[in-house]
Amino acid sequence: MKKAFYLLFASAILTSLLTGCGSTSPTSSSGSSSSGSGSSSTGSGGSQSTATVPVSLTMTDDPPSGVSVLFFQVSLTAATLTPASSTSASGTPVSMITTPIQVDVTQLQALSAFLGTANVPAGSYSSLSLTFASPQLVILNTSDQAIASTCAVGSVCLLTPTLDNSATVNLSSAPFPVTVAANNPLGFLIDFRLNTIIQPDLSVNLGVANGVTLAQLPPSAPSQPPQFGSVTGTIVSLNASQTQLTIQTAWGKTFTIDTDSNTQLTDWPPCIAPGGLACLTAGDIVRVQVASVESDGDLLASSLQWVLSAASPQTVTGTIVGIIPAVASFTGAPWTIKLILHNNPTNSSSLPLGGEASVSLPYDQTTFSIDADGFTIPSGYIFASPNDLAVGQTVQVNIVPGSLTNPTGPSNPGNWGPPPQLSFTASNLQLEPSQLTGTVLEVGSSGFTLEYSILPCAFCSAIALELFSVQTTSQTTYQGFTPGDLSGVAVNDVVSVSGWLFPPSAVSANTNSTNSPTIVAQTVALHSGGWF
Repeated sequence: MKKAFYLLFASAILTSLLTGCGSTSPTSSSGSSSSGSGSSSTGSGGSQSTATVPVSLTMTDDPPSGVSVLFFQVSLTAATLTPASSTSASGTPVSMITTPIQVDVTQLQALSAFLGTANVPAGSYSSLSLTFASPQLVILNTSDQAIASTCAVGSVCLLTPTLDNSATVNLSSAPFPVTVAANNPLGFLIDFRLNTIIQPDLSVNLGVANGVTLAQLPPSAPSQPPQFGSVTGTIVSLNASQTQLTIQTAWGKTFTIDTDSNTQLTDWPPCIAPGGLACLTAGDIVRVQVASVESDGDLLASSLQWVLSAASPQTVTGTIVGIIPAVASFTGAPWTIKLILHNNPTNSSSLPLGGEASVSLPYDQTTFSIDADGFTIPSGYIFASPNDLAVGQTVQVNIVPGSLTNPTGPSNPGNWGPPPQLSFTASNLQLEPSQLTGTVLEVGSSGFTLEYSILPCAFCSAIALELFSVQTTSQTTYQGFTPGDLSGVAVNDVVSVSGWLFPPSAVSANTNSTNSPTIVAQTVALHSGGWF
């Protein structure tokens, strides 16, 4: 599994972008594209010099044999461009981030995440150095023996790995040297390969060959403009009349977001006329798919998704790693699921990322829904009750007020042990896109069969469940394929899929006659040469 960073340069701004188990194509076609510009204002980068240019950064992931990596978080603490000589405006290294950014690379197999912007003087640059800190690893031990004598076979364990090599990686080979020219955006894709950097003893070596690599984004084309990933934040100000809003991320970065007539609004809250941005309010949380970085530092949104209202209950997103059905003899007994927490939109310290949560689903008191985000889920796919749950699904959970316990542990920080443990009761479960990576075994007229490689090995209990049916639709987007549709997918391709996961019991017989889980694919990303 690999993770990658996209780094995009323009006249004076760095845009940090992060993608998942990265496609070798650094473009993403998710969301609608736009070459239009929203209303002009001073962006988060401040006033712009004519000698500076916008830039962006993205990341993607691969674990050792016998280990399923459920969570791998690392902090990017510095990103520095070094001028080739005195040809740049300042002749000194350019710092591209101002605060550490924590990234869960395991959630970026087929996706990308926008990280930030910074002013970069025009000129020639010879290298990019990245500094990382505080790696955190949560695994499922699928080997045949305990790890470090404390992580038992079949158990979920947390470790704060050591960094075998320097935490700073200097990237100076091709595509360097590069020239940053005014009004001429360029970008880089940084691949972060977990299977390479995580060593047999589960330490982390960022300097290992092919562990962290760099490629340059190709110039944009009208038919497939670059997509700079997504960013989630809380609205701090709103100017609906100018189709503009400002958000703040969990790491404290502020972005000004422009929208135009091509921006898609999804999962939108109901409100009276005039609708649009007027339906939002300060404190709401939104997810922005970035179409471009504008010359003033603003981000132009290709899509804008309403995630939470300011008055919403506590919410968290996680991957299901265990399901405990209700006791059949006790009518009305709750089901329980085990979640590894990946995303906490409100940045609450009581919901630690990487923690393992025991979630109670009271009978007839928990609602189920699908977060389609503007995607049309084909008929025949169901997520309406605990019977439709599956290990590997990603779900967003609304927490019943007062039910959240304080997280406990780990008891021995820095050593192997259980991740932080917590529990709460769910009022709603919303099915979100899951991500999995594997090899294409067969291609059909409406999808393909995938042999997975990454998901937790709870799926390994039956050989048949190592296979997934991937259902594609006219809305599925393809990264790295030629042509860029289902006809470009071939047997033995290594791909990552992002989409909604359904167990066989939640798929009607006339939709899927196999006894395999099905993922309705929103995005399919190709990994050239078998890297992932």
